[in-house]
Amino acid sequence: MTKPIYRRVVAKISGEALTGRDGFGINKATLERIAGDLVAAHKLGTSLGVVIGGGNIVRGVTVSGKGIPRVTGDLMGMLATVMNALALESAIEKAGVAARTMSALTMPQLCESYERRRALRHLDEGRVVLFAGGTGNPLFTTDTTAVLRAAEIGAEAVLKATDVDGVYSADPKQDKNAKRYDRLTHREAIERDLKVMDTTAFALARENRMPIIVFSIHEAGAIAAVLRGEGRSTVVGN
Repeated sequence: MTKPIYRRVVAKISGEALTGRDGFGINKATLERIAGDLVAAHKLGTSLGVVIGGGNIVRGVTVSGKGIPRVTGDLMGMLATVMNALALESAIEKAGVAARTMSALTMPQLCESYERRRALRHLDEGRVVLFAGGTGNPLFTTDTTAVLRAAEIGAEAVLKATDVDGVYSADPKQDKNAKRYDRLTHREAIERDLKVMDTTAFALARENRMPIIVFSIHEAGAIAAVLRGEGRSTVVGN
């Protein structure tokens, strides 16, 4: 087994990744595949945190366009991330690895509240920790949450799972001439307005010298491959 190049990471997975072919909600086979990929990555010996979005259930920006205030829409989206985290926690434990959901929103009947030192204990004891509820504040994305939690727990990188195998100059599904980058700096990602992460997340990553590795979640075993330094990805760093 190849030794992982990172000892501790935070994986950022979009809520939409859980839909599979369904287009909404959680597809059982897709949930189990992603959980299996996370378990395989964990078994390499990497300490693993996970941030998952809520777009498969509610996207705050989309809801706010329907007469609901943006802040309320974002709060609804944060609740959706808790539901996704609980589903992923269950699937990870079914696959044989202990996991804990920790929410930035206090809801003790459902899961633990996020507290940095407790999260570190879970990680040190070999559990996968799922960070739910965003940052606990509206108007911040789960991308920003991933970088924030990574900095808080001393992670060495953020693994950003997307629909494509890296960062492109434009959407490769719409522009066949889009250029794929193997490596970028945080500054270049911000100045070129590349949409793989929001500007706040990139700025926070740059400030904390946190590399972001962008790869496709649709490739089986992709998370473990990134940890072994294999597969196709784009590294965004200083």
